[in-house]
Formats: sequence, C-alpha cells, structure tokens
Amino acid sequence: MTTDAAQIRIKSRTRTAWTPSQIVLTLLGVAVSAVFLAPLAWALFTSLKSETEAVEVPPHWLPEEWTGQAWKALFETGNITDWFVNSLVVSVCVTAIVLTVSALAGYGFARTEFRGKNVLMGVVMAGLMISPAVLGVPLFTTVQQMGMVDTYWGMILPQCAPAAMVYILYKFFQGIPKELEEAAFIDGAGRWRVFFTIVVPLARPSLAAVGIFTFIASWNNFLWPYMVTNNPDLMTMPNGIATVMNSYGIQWAQLMAGGLMAGLPLIVVFVFFQRQIVAGVAHTGLAGQ
Repeated sequence: MTTDAAQIRIKSRTRTAWTPSQIVLTLLGVAVSAVFLAPLAWALFTSLKSETEAVEVPPHWLPEEWTGQAWKALFETGNITDWFVNSLVVSVCVTAIVLTVSALAGYGFARTEFRGKNVLMGVVMAGLMISPAVLGVPLFTTVQQMGMVDTYWGMILPQCAPAAMVYILYKFFQGIPKELEEAAFIDGAGRWRVFFTIVVPLARPSLAAVGIFTFIASWNNFLWPYMVTNNPDLMTMPNGIATVMNSYGIQWAQLMAGGLMAGLPLIVVFVFFQRQIVAGVAHTGLAGQ
C-alpha cells in the first residue's frame, strides 16, 4: 500500500498545469467542433418535429412534441431504400474503376518511357484545371449517343476520368526507390509481377486515401446523376432527397431525415478510416504541395 501511495504521489507531482496557450487551443477546438456539429444537431432535431412545427417562425432548436413521423413517412412514401442501394452501387463501382485506372496510369507515367509521354501528361494535368460542370453538356451528348441515359453505366463511366487521382498516385510512385524494382527484375520478375507484388503493397496508404476520396465524391455527386437519369428507380440519395416534397411544398422534417441518412455512410467511412486518410495524404506528398 505504501508503494502504491508513493507512485500516486509521484504521478500527481509530474502533472503540470495547463498553460494559457493550451487553454486557448482547447477552447478554440471546442468552438470549431461546435460549429461543425451544429448543422447535424439542427437536422436531427428538425427531423424529430412535425412538418408544421418544422416551418414555424421563429424557429426553435428542440421539438415541442417529439415525433418520428418524418422518418416513418420517408420510408413509407419514398424510395429511400432504392436510392441508398443505387448510391452504393454507383459509388463502389466508380471507386473500383478509379483505383484500377489511376494505379495503372500513375505507375505508367512514373516508371515507363514512351513517345508522347509529356504531351499525355500535360493532357492529364489540364484535366485538373477544367471544372466538371463545364463538361456536363458534351458528356451528356456522348452518353446519349451511346444509349446509356437512365442506366447505371451512364452514371458510373463519366465519373471515372480521375485526373487528380492519377496525379496523386503518380507522385507517390515516383518516390518509390527504383532499386526495389530493379532487384526484382534481376531475379526474373516481370513488370506486372513487380507491380502487383512490390508496388501495390507499398502504395496501400495512398490507394486507401484515393479510394476514400473517390467514394465520398461519388456519393455526394448531385449534378451528373441529375442530368443523366429521370427514372425514380435509378435515383441516387442526393437526387432522391431533392424530390421530397408534395403539393404543399418541401417537407422539411423529411428532408432533414433524408439528409442525415445520406450523410451517415460518409460519417462511418471517416470514423473508421481516418487513419488511412491521414496516412494517405502524408504518403502522397500532398501535404507539402
């Protein structure tokens, strides 16, 4: 008992009081967290109000009468399950294709020499400077001519031209020592075997970051699915939630409930993969650019 008491006294002595800078930073962090969490709290409380109470002026935070009617109506009258599945299918397919294309293109630019390489790399870099909204009309015309309007592939393929992701992996592959690959070549390994057994395992943090960023961007994409499909059975979550209205106007409680459900997968992805996101940014070299 005496030894334990002595250890407790030693630990208590080693604790130092907070400095003014630590207090300021903590308060600043709490304030910033409150700013980011406030919209989520407002959406949650609004989704638990009746539609009449949700549009009252002046508004109030907490519901006077707690009800789950908005959530019930959203599942009964809407196609939210279909919207969720459509978003999941589109986002997963886009992520898989982007990872494959970006890894192969980035490695090709970083390790191979071919005629026209600089010109092609310039085209890829030009893609970083063009807004996706500018390409909406020509992309829609192309998709229409190919007969892919109101189809999954019409929503997926135009999102699979990842100039930014190619550049991220290109910069990472440049940082891998060539000696590792040359040693494998000496042992008789081919280019494809080197890529899959050496390069890809080393690139896991960067591939994870690219996959997460792509999934989030595809899940949140509103404009392109809105342009390419009018079929309610093919709508994604952002497009489906935008249709939550009736003859009396927008149903705000249902809209907030749908928004929370749409954002839930992204919150889960960030909570469980935040280490991969931070590690991926560090390994790709984006932090210093």
